[in-house]
Amino acid sequence: MSKGRRYSEDQHLNYTKVFAVIIAILVIAMCIVIIKNLLSKQKESIDEQSKDYYALYTDDKWGIIDSTGNTVIEPMYQEMIIVLNNRKDVFLCTYDVNEKTGEYKTKVINRKNEEIYAKYDKIEPLENYDKSGNAWYEKDIMRIQKDGKYGLIDIDGKEILSIEYDNIETLKGLENSILVTKNGKVGLVNKSGATIISPEFSKIQKFDDDYTKGYITIDNNKKYGLVSYAGSKILDNKYEKIDAIYGENYFVIQEKGKQIVINSKGEKVITDGFDKITQINSDGVVFVKDKEYGFMNFDKKVLIKPTYQELKEINIGTLKAKKDNKYGIIDINGKEKLGFKYSDLYYEENAGFYVTEDEKYNSQILDNNFKVKLSGVLSELNKEEGYMKLKIKDEYKYYNFKFEEKNIKDVLSSNNLFVAKKDGKYGFVDKEGNVVVDYIYDEAQEQNKYGFAAVKKGNLWGSINREGKEVITPKYKMKNYLVIDFIGKWHLGQDINMNYYCEK
Repeated sequence: MSKGRRYSEDQHLNYTKVFAVIIAILVIAMCIVIIKNLLSKQKESIDEQSKDYYALYTDDKWGIIDSTGNTVIEPMYQEMIIVLNNRKDVFLCTYDVNEKTGEYKTKVINRKNEEIYAKYDKIEPLENYDKSGNAWYEKDIMRIQKDGKYGLIDIDGKEILSIEYDNIETLKGLENSILVTKNGKVGLVNKSGATIISPEFSKIQKFDDDYTKGYITIDNNKKYGLVSYAGSKILDNKYEKIDAIYGENYFVIQEKGKQIVINSKGEKVITDGFDKITQINSDGVVFVKDKEYGFMNFDKKVLIKPTYQELKEINIGTLKAKKDNKYGIIDINGKEKLGFKYSDLYYEENAGFYVTEDEKYNSQILDNNFKVKLSGVLSELNKEEGYMKLKIKDEYKYYNFKFEEKNIKDVLSSNNLFVAKKDGKYGFVDKEGNVVVDYIYDEAQEQNKYGFAAVKKGNLWGSINREGKEVITPKYKMKNYLVIDFIGKWHLGQDINMNYYCEK
C-alpha cells in the first residue's frame, strides 16, 4: 500500500520533499507576515492622511496636534510652527532667532519631527495680508533660499521656480500672485511657478481684489499699463496713472492728476462732471461730486443725482446707497427698491440673496425681488454645504438657499450627536432622538467636523467627544472669543486669524 510522497520506495522518509514542504510553509508564512505589515502600514498611511494638523501653543512653546486631539509634535519651539496645508504633515519652523541682529534659522519637519527638504539655506512661507490686515500664507508653496538667491518649491518638495531671483514675495491682498525680482526688475508668477509677467517692470500693483481681473504695471519711466492674469497686454504703459477700479471694457486713467474714463481702445469716454470716480459697472460709473455720490452712464447722462453719502453696485443693476446714515437699495435710475432703515446690508452672490442688519444684528434674508423670506440672527452661512443657520426666538434653525427649512440631521449629516434643549438646559441626542448626553449644560454647540462639541456650564467652557463624554471639564472663560471651538482638550486661540489651538 502506498505510504504517500513523504516516503521513498524503501519506505524511508523522502527528506528532500519534506524539506521542500517545510520551506514552502516558511515562505507562505513570510508572505503572510509581509502582507500583514504592508496592510498595516497602508492602514496607518490612510489613517494619517485622513487627519488634519494644527499648530499648538502651551507653556510658551509651540508644537503640533492632529484632528483627534493627539499631540503629534511636543511643544518645544519658541516660534509658531506654520501649517500651510492642514492635510499635509509639512511644518515650517523658525528657530535660533537673534532679536538684536534679526537673524534666524528655518527648517521643515514632518509629523515625526524629522527635518525634510534640508538642502536649502532657508525655507519660508509666503506671507500675505487681506485688506483688513489679517495675515495668511500662500497654500502649498514655499520660498527657498540658496547662496543668496530665491526660488519656490511646492509642499511635496518639488522645485517649481528655479533659484535665480533676488527676491520673492506676495503681491499683498491677492492670492496666486507672486512677485519676483531679478536684476532690479519686477515680474510676476502664479502659485504653479508659471511666469505671468516677465521681470521687466519697476513695480506691479493689483488692479482689483480678484487676481483674475489683471495687474497694473509701472515701467522705468513711471508710466502705467495693464496686463491680464493670463499675461496678455490690455493697456500699454503710456499712462500717468491707472486707478485700481475694475470695469469690463472701461478703465480709469489719470492725466495731470485728473481722472478720465477710457474704453479698451484707449478712447476717452467720460472726462468731466465729477470730482472722483469710485466704481465702474456695465451701465456706467459711480461718481462723487461735492462729497456726494451719484451715477452716470457712459453717455455722460446723470441717472442718479449726487445726493447720497455712499453708493456702490452690489448686484447687477442694484446699488447699495446710504442716506441719513441708513442703508437702502436703489436701481441705476434712482428708484428705491428697499427703504433706508438698515445699519448695513449686502448681497451674497453665491447664495443669490440679500442680507440686511439692524443695530442689534437682527437680519432679514431677501430674495432677488426684495421680498423678506426669513428673519432672525444669521449666525452661519455655509456656502460650501449650501445652508444657513438662523437664531429665531432663542432657537436655531437651518435653511437651504431656497429658504426651505431643513432638519439639522440632514444638514449636518456626518454628525452623530445633535444639540437638544429641555427645561432651559442643553444636552445631546443621537439621530433617532435618544438622549446620549443629559440636559446639564447652560449652552452647547453642534459638533465640529472632527466630532468635538463645545459645552458650557455657568461661565465656563469645555468639550465633549463623539461618544458624548467630556474631554475637558468646563473650565475656560472665553468671554471675548469670536469663535469657540475645541479639538480634544485644546481650544481655538483667541486670534482666529492665526488658526492655532492652545490650553490656558
